[in-house]
Amino acid sequence: EELQTTFQRTFSHSEEDYVFPLSKELRQKSQSMPIQKDDEVRVVQRHYKSQQIGKVVQVYRKKYREKAIGTTVHVGIHPSKVVITRLKQDKDHKKIPEREAMSQQLTISCSTKKHFSLLKYASKP
Repeated sequence: EELQTTFQRTFSHSEEDYVFPLSKELRQKSQSMPIQKDDEVRVVQRHYKSQQIGKVVQVYRKKYREKAIGTTVHVGIHPSKVVITRLKQDKDHKKIPEREAMSQQLTISCSTKKHFSLLKYASKP
């Protein structure tokens, strides 16, 4: 069943697979987030590497780049070559750090309970 669902999942539905790293100023709550239209990014590797900040015009996960034919065109860049400098503030981006914080609290509480239960069993003769 699990294998079947992974094959049936389309590429455009897997937005969580492609998360972009955040800049040092934005890394207080999480290190990476999914990209969204109107986010501002900076290219950190390869041909377009510069200090200029660009705006995300389109997020199209099935197509990676466009070919230029003498006109100005938007360039597709892989997520590993980009750092997000400013996020578009909307409800989806605000929920992600809250969800991560809750999951971290749950794992911490579960691990401490397990640790205490192991100590109880170890103290019995």
